Amino acid sequence: MSERSERAPFPRRDERGRIVVLADLLGVALAGVVVGLLGLLVFDAGFALLGLGDFGGASGWLALILPVWIFVEEFRAWSFGPARIAAALVAAAVGIATGLLAAGLAASTPPLVSGGLAAAVFAMAYALVWFVGVRWLAGRTN
Repeated sequence: MSERSERAPFPRRDERGRIVVLADLLGVALAGVVVGLLGLLVFDAGFALLGLGDFGGASGWLALILPVWIFVEEFRAWSFGPARIAAALVAAAVGIATGLLAAGLAASTPPLVSGGLAAAVFAMAYALVWFVGVRWLAGRTN
């Protein structure tokens, strides 16, 4: 009989529930954006078929619902302190700025496309700044 290999759970977390690998956080956040965009496509197509709007008119920023949920869970997994608050604020500022920049560069496309691109850029920027920032700040304040 062959042994079945056991895979590590995804995303990999420590005993406190914090994601421990940057690639896992980036992957989960991007997957959340993709799932959100697919859901928006279905709803937007349904509304367009019913004559309740044009296809592509939905805001792609709504694709951030799942990644924000992941980021809130990451925030909660870190113990109370200034490191997590500062990292979250800086990551949010960087994410919003880069997301708005991406949306501005894609302004000629429908809102679903420009907002979806902005959501993906926001999620990647936030995840990167949060992951590196909270660990660096926690190491300096503890």
